[in-house]
Amino acid sequence: MTGTGIDKVGVIGCGLMGSGIAQAAATAGFRTVVRDVDDAFLQRGQKTIRSSLDKLVEKGTLDAAKRAGALDKLVFTTNLADLTDSDIVIEAVTEDLVIKNELWTALDKHCPPATIFATNTSSLTIAEMAAATSRADRFVGLHFFNPVPLMPLVEVVRTVTTSQETFDRAFDFARRLGKEPVAAKDGSGFIVNRLLVPFLNDAVRAVEQGVASVPDIDQAMRLGCGHPMGPLTLLDFIGLDTAVRIGEIMFQEYREARFVAPPLLRRMVAAGLHGRKNGRGFYDYRSQPPTPTPLGL
Repeated sequence: MTGTGIDKVGVIGCGLMGSGIAQAAATAGFRTVVRDVDDAFLQRGQKTIRSSLDKLVEKGTLDAAKRAGALDKLVFTTNLADLTDSDIVIEAVTEDLVIKNELWTALDKHCPPATIFATNTSSLTIAEMAAATSRADRFVGLHFFNPVPLMPLVEVVRTVTTSQETFDRAFDFARRLGKEPVAAKDGSGFIVNRLLVPFLNDAVRAVEQGVASVPDIDQAMRLGCGHPMGPLTLLDFIGLDTAVRIGEIMFQEYREARFVAPPLLRRMVAAGLHGRKNGRGFYDYRSQPPTPTPLGL
């Protein structure tokens, strides 16, 4: 092993975040094993990675040889045991503590003591996962941002039990991925989501209260604050159902009303408006360019 002592990377979950993390690791030269529960999920993830790499080559930000090298570094499997010789295992499954801890408990029995466990959770407290293992000192948060291949930030999160050596290795690993790591303490939402979720909720409340239309709120924040996209467009990108779930988790942690999803957001989710992922949220993506969704306000 060289550098951080990390050569082989295991990734649990081949969805949007997992496939992005796997792509970033393979492109950086790490042998990367990606595990999901179903071959169909793995095939979808492989397709996503190939498409992403192809676009980078087309844009001239990645050469064809490096694309081929990244694909050669990737292995896809449904067998959890194929991750057991990884130097670091990064989990990127649904935000459900029970599901995550079942995975960590199983892996803890089989991975060597030196293997670092890292979770990509965006809202759950990491200490609750570390406690499900016998390696709380080798457990850390690595919170990537979507789309992972393009977004430079990684929040490296330490719990009260994370050792300095583990934190340093994880921090250096993020740098080896070509990312810009920042240090954060364990607490639901860490840095970005702790500040972002109340902001997004306030944007929804502004719609509820008739402050302005959805497009005008987005336009105002883009032009007035230099944001690359407006808050309501961003909510559609995140997924309205995901935003509600993250807010609920953070409210359980902090008991502060600013994290609770506004009634409009909850009603939209109940009506099946989940954002870009299913074609309709604050905007209707079934037409191009997208048009504002009538919300009956």
